[in-house]
Amino acid sequence: MKEILNHKDLQIQIASLANALLKKHPQLDDVVFVGIQQGGVVLADDIVAAIQLLQPDKKVQYGQLDITFYRDDIRKEILAPDTMHLPFSIENKNVVLIDDVLFTGRTIKAALDVLLDYGRPAKVELCVLVDRKEHRQFPIQADFSAIEMATDKSDKVKLIKDSDNNKHVVLMPKG
Repeated sequence: MKEILNHKDLQIQIASLANALLKKHPQLDDVVFVGIQQGGVVLADDIVAAIQLLQPDKKVQYGQLDITFYRDDIRKEILAPDTMHLPFSIENKNVVLIDDVLFTGRTIKAALDVLLDYGRPAKVELCVLVDRKEHRQFPIQADFSAIEMATDKSDKVKLIKDSDNNKHVVLMPKG
């Protein structure tokens, strides 16, 4: 296992993503933030907290999306659903999907399918921590990303918590 971002560097990247999102959406009026279960929610919790600190007088609309039953690999194993929490309408809103790692694009495709069952957003943007763009299987790209990484297809990139609850991004080569 190789550390890509230590806790301190991760916090810097989260602050950078929060600032980029606020630069694009300074009023926060017609924007909602949606973390994709599971790793995307961990990242989204931190990004939304950073945005709220920068804009304490504004209401940040934040939800969590469960894509379990929209995945195209669901037949391979029995999956327990995650938390689904969208306490607002996405109709005609700018939706910022947040995920930890963009790899093949299949998770994002499933997230888009879920969103369309909840309404018709004005626009959907994608914010990711790590973009592994050389392995894309769908024509999906991030609007906001902290880092791009060249990896082998069999590698795993994960956002993890250590025993002290500090978060890190690690690369786990297969083999």
